[in-house]
Amino acid sequence: MAEIVVTGIPRRPSPSGGRRPKRDELARFATEDPHGVDDVLPTDAESLRLLIVGVNPGLWTAAVNAPFARPGNRFWPSLHRAGLTDHVIDAATGFSAADEQQLLSRGIGMTNLVGRATARADELTSEELRAGAVRVATLAGELRPAVVAVAGITAFRTAFARPKAGYGEQDTSEVPGCLGRPSESAVLMIG
Repeated sequence: MAEIVVTGIPRRPSPSGGRRPKRDELARFATEDPHGVDDVLPTDAESLRLLIVGVNPGLWTAAVNAPFARPGNRFWPSLHRAGLTDHVIDAATGFSAADEQQLLSRGIGMTNLVGRATARADELTSEELRAGAVRVATLAGELRPAVVAVAGITAFRTAFARPKAGYGEQDTSEVPGCLGRPSESAVLMIG
């Protein structure tokens, strides 16, 4: 069976030129730029079934413009073990067109709560996280994926004002302007 080709929103090439960044190069990616890494999204919202939301890009991720790119990150092996990809994506030098197409053709998109790259997620302010929740809720409302999966429970609790949130499906019906209204996307806390 031929794989379905899904057009994605254009992404910038890897700032590191398709190579692994050196440790001493990473600090320059800790900027106030609100677009530290490009989203992976289809041009046609109807093809999106799962929107994966990270907390924010790490410095390595910003250096190669690919989500969850730091070598050793367990995200890509987990996605593969869950059957969502047919191989473990290695994003350490950036995304290949084939890897991006694999995600998009399976209806998987990716974004972050906050676009600013940091060395650690605890460098983000509560205000940034709450503003990110509004942005993600708006994006999910426009794209209408069946599921929004958020990686980063501490950031989720702050961003969506759910201090006791646990893993799994979330009840976000009482969160003003939040995603996951009953007729729309289910929201899962995945890590």
